[in-house]
Amino acid sequence: MGTEQGGRTRHTDEDTAPRHCLVTGASGYIGGRLVPELLAAGHRVRCLARTPAKLRDQPWAADVEVVEGDVTDPDAVRDAMRGVDVAYYLVHALGGGDGFEATDRQAARTFGAEARATGVGRVVYLGGLTPEGVPERELSPHLRSRAEVGEILLESGVPTAVLRAAVIIGSGSASFEMLRYLTERLPVMVTPSWVGSRVQPVAVRDVLRALVGCALLPADVSRAFDIGGPDVLTYREMMQRYAAVAGLPHRLILAVPVLTPRLSSHWVGLVTPVPRSLARPLAESLRHEVVCRENDLARYVPEPPEGLVGVDRALELALQRVRDADVTTRWTSASVPGAPSDPLPTDPDWAGGSLYTDRRAHRVDASEDALWRVIEGIGGDNGWYSFPLAWAVRGWLDRLVGGVGLRRGRRDAARLRTGDSLDFWRVEEIERGRLLRLRAEMRVPGLAWLELRTAHDRQGRTVYLQRALFHPRGLAGHLYWWSVAPFHGLVFGGMARNIAKAAARDGG
Repeated sequence: MGTEQGGRTRHTDEDTAPRHCLVTGASGYIGGRLVPELLAAGHRVRCLARTPAKLRDQPWAADVEVVEGDVTDPDAVRDAMRGVDVAYYLVHALGGGDGFEATDRQAARTFGAEARATGVGRVVYLGGLTPEGVPERELSPHLRSRAEVGEILLESGVPTAVLRAAVIIGSGSASFEMLRYLTERLPVMVTPSWVGSRVQPVAVRDVLRALVGCALLPADVSRAFDIGGPDVLTYREMMQRYAAVAGLPHRLILAVPVLTPRLSSHWVGLVTPVPRSLARPLAESLRHEVVCRENDLARYVPEPPEGLVGVDRALELALQRVRDADVTTRWTSASVPGAPSDPLPTDPDWAGGSLYTDRRAHRVDASEDALWRVIEGIGGDNGWYSFPLAWAVRGWLDRLVGGVGLRRGRRDAARLRTGDSLDFWRVEEIERGRLLRLRAEMRVPGLAWLELRTAHDRQGRTVYLQRALFHPRGLAGHLYWWSVAPFHGLVFGGMARNIAKAAARDGG
């Protein structure tokens, strides 16, 4: 049991012993980050997942136990909770249709009842920060449901910590992506009046620190805690702060009162990659001021020596992870791996933002080994197998604007390795005999990759697969893609055809 000393809670050795933790929502944005943080703190982790296969490729998958089931299924929840000390409730039915509040209610009641029945020592829930003095009937369905779930868990009879956060800043979160794309794409914008609402954002790393710390709360602590960062500012000010961090000019933001939450969601859906179904509850939650009323959690979970992460630093961290994206996990599963503010492989499809692709496939009259030799030998003196003048012009233009151009060539005429420079690309990933992924280092308003693969069809015949990917940065990025799209047939189409012909010729 913890004891009070000097206004802070001092834990005994028993209080700080490792816990057996159940994490629901481990395939989601927060849950997927929380699992490795709990493991790093020395806790054992079990995950409850409707689709365990979604967790299979997580780097921590071998270090956790995964139980298949849904939080609305009492039997599955009961089985998952056996022997558990702390149960994290990180799921929401948001976006599940008009009945999401009823689904949330049922799931929370099931979770609380089974936690009590199986002897779980603590429940930890991450909810939303509700505005002070606003009647429940005036809250958005999103915030109202979040608040109701917290109340249900607090009334379960199990010691419960309800953490209430407003805007969470971390690359890949819906809030951050909405902020990022609105600011990047619209230097002048007519916005809903909610851009004048004050909010208290919190960095995702501080959210994770709080969640992990709650595993060791004294048994007699059962209440809600507000969590936020050190800055309180309007959404308009957040957009201007993002513009400054991203090196963008000052934004002209004109707020008008006529944009309802529904119209706002359409507006956000058009401008950002956040789906309208998620944009609407986010917009609705910003209609009122959401500022922390207390910081009592610091009594039990001390703040780091350097203090909480401020909004500018949080934006810098999140934006840097976007710019340093690893296409392997970012675009195949719409996420960005890395530091705590990165989106994980289980984030929604919109997490990494817009992505344009150009796909080509050709059957090859040669072996996969012959095709691979052509793929690995691409670039340098061998060229790019299509429209040489176009590639040369692109290299010249890149040099004119300070880029690397095509002059770097190759390190080795036949073999590539990860990290090699290859004209104005760099080898990001190579799986010998199967995959070559190149990341562009030319000057473009976004991030670009080119993937070349060997494969075979059902008849065992060799197939060449090619995919160009472009992640635009701002409006200029979108204009760039569409301005060069008419030439893709010549450049990428010709490339795919000629690589297939070269493999057939060399392998014949």
